[in-house]
Amino acid sequence: MKQTILVAEDDENIVDVCRRYLEKEGYEVLIARDGHEAINRWKNDKPDLVILDIMMPLKNGLDIAEEIRFDDDIPVMLLTALGQEKDRLFGLSIGVDDYITKPFSPREMVLRVKNVLRRYEKSGKHRDTAFSFGQYRIDYNMRSLTKNGVPIEMTVKEFDLLWFLVQHESQVFSRSQLLEKLWGYEFEGDTNTINVHIRKLREKLEQDPAHPTLIKTVWGIGYKFEGKATP
Repeated sequence: MKQTILVAEDDENIVDVCRRYLEKEGYEVLIARDGHEAINRWKNDKPDLVILDIMMPLKNGLDIAEEIRFDDDIPVMLLTALGQEKDRLFGLSIGVDDYITKPFSPREMVLRVKNVLRRYEKSGKHRDTAFSFGQYRIDYNMRSLTKNGVPIEMTVKEFDLLWFLVQHESQVFSRSQLLEKLWGYEFEGDTNTINVHIRKLREKLEQDPAHPTLIKTVWGIGYKFEGKATP
């Protein structure tokens, strides 16, 4: 199965070079030409590695890298210009795996991609795609939640919300953060949307929805998951 590389860059010449050289090495290449598209492609297409230009329309590469690193452990590389040492140092401080300085050698870019992916594979890092907690099992690839093996019906957003909370067990998220993470920057609804989805999840998961033990309210802040989930 081909590994997928997301290249987020608004310069068509650089996009063309990256695509040609990476495809020649057998990678599938996805392209995003602004920050919002980059976030959507990362969330929806699940690439194996992301290459981000720092200076992009709508949202810069450093902000995107920070968001990816908050939610995911996939390799992230930065495309930087000469003289952007401050940006490179910030990128490395938030966990960016490598950077490529423009103008760059396409062959060096390919070698850096291979090296980062190789380090990632040797480290044993991977995305957990299923978790168990109590009588429940949630499986991302199957998009399913079961209780003692029996499927529980869920809407798309109910599943996404539960999966996000399970992945970030014990972390507290405000309603606004959950809206941004799961509905995206373009969503114009209010935070009551989260309350409704939390209530529905509790009705499906909790023995006593009025006194939840899995999805807990942190008063004045938001919600957190406390289910002792294991991969």
